[in-house]
Amino acid sequence: MAWLVLVISGILETVWAAALASSNGFTRPRPTIIFAVAIVLSMIGLAYALRTIPIGTGYAVWVGIGAAG
Repeated sequence: MAWLVLVISGILETVWAAALASSNGFTRPRPTIIFAVAIVLSMIGLAYALRTIPIGTGYAVWVGIGAAG
């Protein structure tokens, strides 16, 4: 279960990065809201997954998914 949550959190990292770029300095409401929700869910998922998965491995996978996205 932790691995699935980690993969979803990595995908959400890609979502918040794209929303941040689209928010135009937080002046556009929809991308700003998507950014805020995605970053919170991504961090919560990462924290949950790291309770089971070693920190170095989990963080590398999370960042790798985000970078690939």
